[in-house]
Amino acid sequence: MELSHSLTLNEEALAQIPEAKRPVFIFEWLRFLDKVLAAAQKNDIKECQKQLVQQLMNHVQESPGPSTRKLIARCLAMLFSVGDTFLLFDTVNKCNDILRNKDDSPSFLTTRLAAICCVGTMYEKLGRMMGRSYEETVHILIRSLRNAESQTRIEIMQTLEKVCAGMGSAITNVHKDIYKAARHCLIDRVMAVRCAAAKCLLEMLNHAQFLYMTELESLATLCFRAFDGSNYVVRCSVAKLLGTLVATSQQNQSAGKSGE
Repeated sequence: MELSHSLTLNEEALAQIPEAKRPVFIFEWLRFLDKVLAAAQKNDIKECQKQLVQQLMNHVQESPGPSTRKLIARCLAMLFSVGDTFLLFDTVNKCNDILRNKDDSPSFLTTRLAAICCVGTMYEKLGRMMGRSYEETVHILIRSLRNAESQTRIEIMQTLEKVCAGMGSAITNVHKDIYKAARHCLIDRVMAVRCAAAKCLLEMLNHAQFLYMTELESLATLCFRAFDGSNYVVRCSVAKLLGTLVATSQQNQSAGKSGE
């Protein structure tokens, strides 16, 4: 019970701290929570899980920076991994609601990035425990790509990669939608978006056979287009994707011949 109370954010103490120092106080709490949850048992968080989820989601909406949003995402994922999942779908729905919001102000951008990061980390950590919620989430993310600025495009590609990694072959019905989105991002004008798309497609190769069966030539051609005007990091990422694509196609052919 003592551990249960010590895990939650001391909001009274937070209110007494000067506003400029509050982000540091919150960050230190998240670091502590991240370490403790990694070794916690279900009984340790049973009494405070609901409050912790609420506090973490409140801070998602307070425009957290990159390091803070990653910690929030990790803590949320670990909470549901260690504890009960009764608030899991409610949390995913809240993140989806943030993603649906059309607010394009700079302050809301960081909130949107935090929601995308949380969704990705939960899918990566919890996998098929997330159920069929992936359908709505994937479609919202893909729709968001159309008018998104570069940082959001990067975060969306990274999250789609995590969804593929966590859900595996269970999401075959949206693999082609993810593929279409990643194709556009692979030749994006922003180099970091190209890298994120290449990594997403690389992860998809583990689960989507059509990439190296029916889309081999098309994807290989796109990889060569991605090299145009690229930097070193992009060339490394795309080269790894192209090499893995060709190798996987040959391994598949060899396996087919062996079966005959």
